[in-house]
Amino acid sequence: MNSIALQLNRDLESTQAGFLLSELGKRLYFPKGIVAQSAEAAVKADKYNATAGMAFNKKEPLILSGVKDYIDGLEPNDYITYAPTQGIKGLRDLWKEKMIEKNPSLSEIHTSLPIVVPGLTSGISNTADLFLDKGDNLVIPDLFWGNYQLIFEVRKEVNIKTFKFFNGDKIDTNSLKETLISSAKNNKVSLLLNFPNNPTGYTPTRVEAEGISEAIKEVADMGIKVLVITDDAYFGLFYEDNIYKESVFSLLANIHENVLAVKVDGATKEDYVWGLRVGFITFAGKGLNKKHTDALEQKLMGSVRSSFSSSSKLSQTLVIKALNNPEYYKEKEKFELLMKKRYLKVKEILKNRKTGLKITEYPFNSGYFMNFKTDEGFNEKLRVALLDQGVGTISLGTTSFRLAYSSVDEDQLEDLFKIIFDTVDRIS
Repeated sequence: MNSIALQLNRDLESTQAGFLLSELGKRLYFPKGIVAQSAEAAVKADKYNATAGMAFNKKEPLILSGVKDYIDGLEPNDYITYAPTQGIKGLRDLWKEKMIEKNPSLSEIHTSLPIVVPGLTSGISNTADLFLDKGDNLVIPDLFWGNYQLIFEVRKEVNIKTFKFFNGDKIDTNSLKETLISSAKNNKVSLLLNFPNNPTGYTPTRVEAEGISEAIKEVADMGIKVLVITDDAYFGLFYEDNIYKESVFSLLANIHENVLAVKVDGATKEDYVWGLRVGFITFAGKGLNKKHTDALEQKLMGSVRSSFSSSSKLSQTLVIKALNNPEYYKEKEKFELLMKKRYLKVKEILKNRKTGLKITEYPFNSGYFMNFKTDEGFNEKLRVALLDQGVGTISLGTTSFRLAYSSVDEDQLEDLFKIIFDTVDRIS
């Protein structure tokens, strides 16, 4: 094993993070290769810099006019050159600042500095590199984003174990706890939580969030090491007052010496920049100090370097500009109000509906989606029938039927649901 990897492993000895590392995670390290040497040269090589594979003329990067002519207001070095493997330092600092602003419970808790990845899918996949081996068990809700199967079952050959997400209209924390215990192997288990949940559009209330935290703590009290990944893709889109308005990461970041919390989030949906693909990974755990989180960052940088190398510098620069824009909070508030009005309209439609009663909505209170439960196979039959009428929806598994009301104007929602409910009755 590489000497740098061995030293990082020693730095993590006797911590929950060290115990939870996968075999690949143990081998990962960030080499003192081209990237690291180029970073040193960027600071000290003020005469000639012949390191990174980029083309310059008179100290300016070469840029095709077909690129330069469409980018206004940015200096070439802000978008056309490589970004650091871990992301632009200014963006990482800014995102951590915003993270604490949105999750004030983290203000006194040590976390790593977020590392930039190209979207949350990459963030989840790179986290899996560090902590999940073939044959490990991962616990997720029984209502989940389908891409988890590709990431964990197909790529990592991990066993997905589901807990019952809802008991009536509440999150089933007993099922969560029981599934964690039954899924533990070799004294460890992994859990992925996604709030607001895709596909249901549900975020826990404060009582439910504390119940989730307590269930995880009870498992940790049994001596089981627990990795918890929080997929916070839709964080911040909360439409009801009783919702827990921080990430559950904030409840888990310092809960128990046997729990490692990994926050995967991003500007992607929080800041309405879907195609820019800017996500972040942040680590925290009780007893972890800067030496430990630095070691985790170095290992994560090894995963980043060996997969996508670095995220788009243009995208990162644009996110920095957006976060620092004087209109940022005002515009976010405007967009969130727009989404809340659509949510309330959907709630009103469902409350008053007289048709389409064969499908039943799951609880929802946040995010982009709402989800119906259908009879076995009816979801796909309904989806196809709606396509013939020019209406696109999503069937998931064999009994889930998802609508993204976020993408439909408020004044069109009545018509959308009328078409859906009429179709349900017609093909039933």
